[in-house]
Amino acid sequence: MYIGIDLGTTGVKVILVDKNGKMINSVTENYELLTPRPLWTEQNPDDWYQSTLRALKKCIQSNEEKIKALSFSGQMHGLVILDENDQVIRPAILWNDQRTIVETDYLNQHFTVEKLLAETGNVALTGFTAPKILWVKNNEPENFQKIKKIMLPKDYLVYKFTKKFVTDVSDISGSLLFNVKAKTYSKAMLAFLGLDIKQFPLVLESSEVVGELVHEAAKELNLPQSVKVIVGGGDQAIGAIGTGTVNDGDINISLGTSGVVFVASDNYSVDKKSFLHSFAHANHKYHLMGVTLAAAGSFKWWKESFFPHKSYDEIFNDLVKTNSDDTLYYLPYISGERSPLNNPFAKGTFSGFTANHKPENFSRAVIEGIVFSLRHCYDVIKSLNVNSKQIRITGGGAKNDHWCQMVADVFNIPVQKPVVTEGSSLGAAIMAMVGDGLFPDVFTACANIIKVEKEFVPKLDNVQIYQKKYQTYLLLAESVKPFFEKFK
Repeated sequence: MYIGIDLGTTGVKVILVDKNGKMINSVTENYELLTPRPLWTEQNPDDWYQSTLRALKKCIQSNEEKIKALSFSGQMHGLVILDENDQVIRPAILWNDQRTIVETDYLNQHFTVEKLLAETGNVALTGFTAPKILWVKNNEPENFQKIKKIMLPKDYLVYKFTKKFVTDVSDISGSLLFNVKAKTYSKAMLAFLGLDIKQFPLVLESSEVVGELVHEAAKELNLPQSVKVIVGGGDQAIGAIGTGTVNDGDINISLGTSGVVFVASDNYSVDKKSFLHSFAHANHKYHLMGVTLAAAGSFKWWKESFFPHKSYDEIFNDLVKTNSDDTLYYLPYISGERSPLNNPFAKGTFSGFTANHKPENFSRAVIEGIVFSLRHCYDVIKSLNVNSKQIRITGGGAKNDHWCQMVADVFNIPVQKPVVTEGSSLGAAIMAMVGDGLFPDVFTACANIIKVEKEFVPKLDNVQIYQKKYQTYLLLAESVKPFFEKFK
């Protein structure tokens, strides 16, 4: 049996699967999100570890002796720093933390965008790890001086389980400290930030074995020490593995808190206009990724603020009272926006409503606006000569068929929903299988394990309507840019 551990923003999910990928058990343990100031998000790394231990104990109960390997998927970009005694220096700064606007501008201007693209394949964004390190250096110099080890969230768990200081290519790609094309640290970036390469973990491919469980962890979990620990990767790459998005041109859309358009690529490429993410994939190759900051998160805000007593399905069912050719539009920038705007000052916007519009019209606009923002990312990816014949869809939003059909209609591409829609935990389990040698590579593993539950084919009438509405959405997004400038 194999274990997949998905370290998320709100909790850790642990699954146990057999050698065919069949789910045996699944346990989730939540932990606290700290918001010491507006737009700041932090967590205590020890909360991750303790929650993971609790989830593992519940998940593997009575199966301890059958488990051969475990692996990880982790929230990306977070900054974990340890001192010389391996003690956490300060709470981890998370991927969606927005405190680094000054540091991000500094890196883009003084290291320069051109050099960043050449050295790392990406420009500086507030969510990335390097600006967070620079923020600590500028604002907490006493903590900066204590740093002995710098790691990403899932790497902290790996370290606690094995005492091996390692990371993987997919996760470290999102740090802005790594030359993605060469798959080595950027010496120029480390020097610019005043960092030593000794402060950073050894980089492995995502399916590589880190080692066996340390005695303390094995005893705590009642597991054999011989259980292999495979490094795993960042949640987007591992989530893509969990949907079978591994071949050149394959596309996965994740309708989670953030929205992600993920395209697997055999070759390395860089977007020099809209600055999509160019990262290493967990399949030994590469991928392009566009990230919108408020997908399901935007819908959650809408429901909790205005329909707290309705279920998500009830809101979707209300859409039958509306028309898809409505004039009401929504820009889902309630958390700023990453791809393809790269504007932390962007704001959520409703436009085009009249006295005749009802609450359900606004609900439709919210859902459509989220899908349009994802299409916006995909169009930039297509401009790099990437074309896809189908979409795999995952995340909480994938559970609703109405939303899946809307994605098919807006993108005009068939959408497939895998049997397991929470791809990150399954992807981690697949990495454990590959690392243990059950399959020779992730391509073979995915071909054997990933199954499609349902396919949504674009409906011609809706496609024609949405093509026109999407063009209007783009016009609106462009026209309000001067308005966003007022918030700087």
